[in-house]
Amino acid sequence: MGKFVVSARKYRPNRFVDVVGQEHVSQTLKNALQNDHLAHAFLFCGPRGVGKTTCARILAKVLNCTNLTEEKEPCNECESCTSFNKNNSFNIVELDAASNNSVEHIRALNEQVRFQPQQGEYKVFIIDEVHMLSQAAFNAFLKTLEEPPAHAIFILATTEKHKIIPTILSRCQIFDFKRIQIKRIVDHLQNICSQEGIQAEEDALHIIAQKADGALRDALSIFDRIVSYSGDSIKYADVISNLNVLDHDYFFKFVDAMLVEDMSQVLLLFNEVLDKGFEGDIFINGLSEHIRDLLVCKDKESLALLECSDNLRTRYMNQANTASSSFLLSALQLSTSADVEYKQARNKRLLVEVMLMKISNLSSLLEASITGQVLVSEKKNSNAVELSPVEEVKPVDKVNSVEKKAEETVSKVQPAEIEQPSTPEEDSPKPKKKNVKLSIGNLSSLETLDKEVEQVKEKKFRSVEEISLEDVSKYWGIYTEKVESDIIKQSLKGAVLSLYNNFLNIKVASNLQRADIEKEKDLMIFIRESLNVKDLQLKIEVEAKAQDNKPVIKKNLTVKERYLQMREVNPKLTALQKRFSLMPDE
Repeated sequence: MGKFVVSARKYRPNRFVDVVGQEHVSQTLKNALQNDHLAHAFLFCGPRGVGKTTCARILAKVLNCTNLTEEKEPCNECESCTSFNKNNSFNIVELDAASNNSVEHIRALNEQVRFQPQQGEYKVFIIDEVHMLSQAAFNAFLKTLEEPPAHAIFILATTEKHKIIPTILSRCQIFDFKRIQIKRIVDHLQNICSQEGIQAEEDALHIIAQKADGALRDALSIFDRIVSYSGDSIKYADVISNLNVLDHDYFFKFVDAMLVEDMSQVLLLFNEVLDKGFEGDIFINGLSEHIRDLLVCKDKESLALLECSDNLRTRYMNQANTASSSFLLSALQLSTSADVEYKQARNKRLLVEVMLMKISNLSSLLEASITGQVLVSEKKNSNAVELSPVEEVKPVDKVNSVEKKAEETVSKVQPAEIEQPSTPEEDSPKPKKKNVKLSIGNLSSLETLDKEVEQVKEKKFRSVEEISLEDVSKYWGIYTEKVESDIIKQSLKGAVLSLYNNFLNIKVASNLQRADIEKEKDLMIFIRESLNVKDLQLKIEVEAKAQDNKPVIKKNLTVKERYLQMREVNPKLTALQKRFSLMPDE
């Protein structure tokens, strides 16, 4: 039994032309070799499994090949290429920065840079996962990377360019590798199947390519696993069973049942999906992708975005023709909302079932919104405005502006009479929802309705010049009698009223009375509504009294000051003081 070599190693490209999906990189490197404009440091960055290390090794082999082709490809026959293919070349040094990321490893690398290559012209240093180097290792590598010897070429590879310090980036020529398209992966797998004598269905290879997510190495690993499972014949059923992928047929069945509003069939299909061991979030994501693909098929220009086999593309186009864009957009909105709420939901199954039931009811809601969506019609014998009932789920299409105007009018225009229309005709395919008919006066058109609404909104008010002080005093007294507090009532009665410009001037005797009146917030509202004015403002002033009427406030006098005042009134106190030698306290 021979040693098995995985496909990722067995079919690893040896030439630039064999690299899949990175033509922009390989062509640039070949042009640099052709024009002798090759840099001394390169940085290859991009997702995993897209050919960064492969291109680095091919470039290293090309630099020392002694018999290059006209297309600047290695010959794979000279001594340098042969030793490289056998991993015996001393001119190529590969360093895994994930495990050799300290300063000592970089110092050892710098020592190797000084030595000339034993054979060939260049000594190539390939550092994989360079973003794993420590800060000190990066700093130790800076000088060598900026000014290496003429025989040294550095090729750095990383999946996380943002982790590399800017001083390293500025010293390298950067090449961005991209994810490989599904079609390119499928073509490469078909080429391998033809070389290995394996029969594979196109749909099965598409599932492998989609599962790889743009990484060719992952696709080859999945391919080896499927071959070990199914042998020389790869079938679609074997692939979805081995990879635990939900079959496309389920999503086609779901959409077909939703379009005819077969809610029971939809719930039974979901129960079957759960019995197969699939989680609800996987189902939601699959359904969202399926609806997205149906929307893509609605337009011939966007059909190129659909990455699937020709047979599956035909099924998508047929089903897309049976579903409206409004239905698909509304369904996609519901599915994406359920995907966001799935992690926080306690009853996850119920959340998915509610989403499915809403989508199943979309057809009738959309039909009702189109046929009975706030239609304002003018009738010969009866002037009426028909309003559709408010829907719980609105379609994605724009809401008719007439609906908003009619909803604002229902509560404002009087009188209103609600009537129920007759039942729909028997020959209609589906029962229609009853519309609410609002009969409003003798209105003959929507323009007349708008005029009536404007008259209700625009109420005319009197100016302050049109009212008199007697009118204000009258309603002031009416409000005063309604006040329950006796203290506030006395303050209102003691106020002196006067009109000046747009102000109702109030004069009170004290600040306490002013505070009592200011507490009555409804006072001016009552007066404005009673007089039908809106510009009347309240101004309260405290009336100043004469100073003569104010009591004289005496300060506390000392003993000596009181004695002096008493002596002025009765001079005999002086003789008494001298006779008895009395002295008043300070």
